[in-house]
Amino acid sequence: MSPQRLFILAVLLYIAWRLIRNLIREKIRIEAEKGRKKGVDDSKVEDVLVEDPVCHTLIPKHQAIRLRQDGKTYYFCSDECCDKFTGKSGGST
Repeated sequence: MSPQRLFILAVLLYIAWRLIRNLIREKIRIEAEKGRKKGVDDSKVEDVLVEDPVCHTLIPKHQAIRLRQDGKTYYFCSDECCDKFTGKSGGST
């Protein structure tokens, strides 16, 4: 194979690689956008961390214990922190 053919082949392979890489990135971006629009909760989406108002521990929102009080939602790491916040000696939200 002549050096010119090798050079042309290398350029064509580089262009093909760039096109495929861009197509894959675009597909990933579109899928992520669809997930956000639908509100899909899958393992690829990172969870939001919330802070416990009692012990100030950061916990994933989906794992937190929720308390709705006076129109506001509070998130707790445990039943104990929720009880301390509400002034209860036992029980949960």
